Amino acid sequence: MSDVPRSERPAMIRSRLEHSLSIDSLEVQDDSHRHAGHAGAQAGGGHYSLRIVSDDFAGRRRLQRHRLVYNAMGDAMRNDCIHALSIEALTPAEARSQSHESQ
Repeated sequence: MSDVPRSERPAMIRSRLEHSLSIDSLEVQDDSHRHAGHAGAQAGGGHYSLRIVSDDFAGRRRLQRHRLVYNAMGDAMRNDCIHALSIEALTPAEARSQSHESQ
């Protein structure tokens, strides 16, 4: 998996999620620069943050939602590709509620 260049990993993450889930919105952020020198960075793995909104999360608890995301990532969840993944997984209704709260 380390054959996926770091610069292409956000697009790879996006593609895997889009093929596995019905997505209303998706933000992928590469936070690897904040973890330079971290053990995971030594193996070449990146640190990424996701904010994903999907109807597929309806009726599911947080752990179940995260499992859906990890399943979509598959073999990319290795120290040499994705070392850490911060996930905010919301239903469309939850995302709208957050949006109204921040206004």
